[in-house]
Amino acid sequence: MAARIARTAGQEHTAILGLGVYRPARVVTNAEVAGPIDSSDEWIRTRSGIKTRRFASKEETIRSMSVAAARGALESACVAVDQVDCVIVATSTHLLLTPAAAPQIATELGMNGAAAFDISAGCAGFCHALAVASDLVRAGTSQHVLVIGVEKLTDTVNPRDRSTAFLFADGAGAVIVGPAAEQGIGPTVWGSDGTQSHAIRQDKDWIEFFDEIEEKGLAAVRPYLAMEGTAVFRWAAHSLEKVCRDAMDRAGLTPEDMDAMIPHQANGRIIEIMARTLKLPEHCALANDIEETGNTSAASIPLAMEALLRKQQAQPGDTALLIAFGAGLSYAAQVVKLPAWQ
Repeated sequence: MAARIARTAGQEHTAILGLGVYRPARVVTNAEVAGPIDSSDEWIRTRSGIKTRRFASKEETIRSMSVAAARGALESACVAVDQVDCVIVATSTHLLLTPAAAPQIATELGMNGAAAFDISAGCAGFCHALAVASDLVRAGTSQHVLVIGVEKLTDTVNPRDRSTAFLFADGAGAVIVGPAAEQGIGPTVWGSDGTQSHAIRQDKDWIEFFDEIEEKGLAAVRPYLAMEGTAVFRWAAHSLEKVCRDAMDRAGLTPEDMDAMIPHQANGRIIEIMARTLKLPEHCALANDIEETGNTSAASIPLAMEALLRKQQAQPGDTALLIAFGAGLSYAAQVVKLPAWQ
C-alpha cells in the first residue's frame, strides 16, 4: 500500500486583523524638490497631486521602518509575537541581492524561526503579499502572517531626474493576516504585462554598472530608478477598470457595496480617473494620501489605508477595494474589510 501524505487543515475565512504604519519624520515640500529639476510647486501639484512627501534619514532604514510598522500592526490586531509564523516583506528598495530583509526583520521582532521572505512586484507588491498571506492561512501553512510593504525610494531616485524626483518617497505599512469568523479578504485578481517592462525600471543593470567601473573607475554613473510617466498613465487608464471590476465580481459585490477605494498612490490624476470610470457611489471614500505622502510604491496601500482610518473617512469593518500596479508591469486587486489600526 502506497504511503499517504497527510493534509494540513486550514482556515475557512481570513481577514486583515490589524494595521500599523511608519512615516519618516522629515516632511519635504514641493519647493525643496523643485529646484534641482527646474520645476515649481504649481507644476508638481498639477502633474501629480502631491503637496508634501516624507524622506527617510540614514537612521530610518528598510529594517527600522518595517519593525516600527509591524509593532503597530501586532498591537492593533491583539496578536502576540509567538502567534506569527510567517513574515512577508514587499519591497523593491532593499538594496542587497541577499540576504532578504524579512528574516532580519522577523528576528528583531522576536519571531526568530518564522518563515520569512521578500516579494518584489513593484508598487503592486503589498497586494501580492496580501494574497499570498491569505492563501497561506486558508491552506493551513501558517497561523498568522505579518505582511509589510516598505520602501526607501530616496536611495534609488536621481534628485535631478524631472520624471521621478518629485514623485517618490519613503515609508512602511504592515498588517496581520489571520483567521476570521467571516471572509475579510476577497479573491485576488492579479497579473502582469511584460511588454510594458520599460515603463518603470532600473536604468541600467548591475552588470553594466560593474563593467563601467572597470572601464571608467570613479567616472561610472550609478543605476537609478527611471520611469516613462506617459506610458504608465496610458496603461493604467486603459487596463485597470477591468481589474477592479473583476475583483469586485469575484468577491460577489458591486461598486455600490464599496465603502472605500484604496488605490496605489501613483498619481492624483490616475486616482481621479479610476474613481470616475468605476462610477463609485457618493458614500464611497477615496484614498488620496498621495497629497501628503507621495508615491511610496509597495508601502502606499497600507499608508493610504491608515490615513483613511485616522481621518475617519472610513471605519474598521468597512468594505474597501484595493488596487495596485507598478513595475513589471504587475498589478493586483482584492476587496477587503478594513482592520483595526494603530
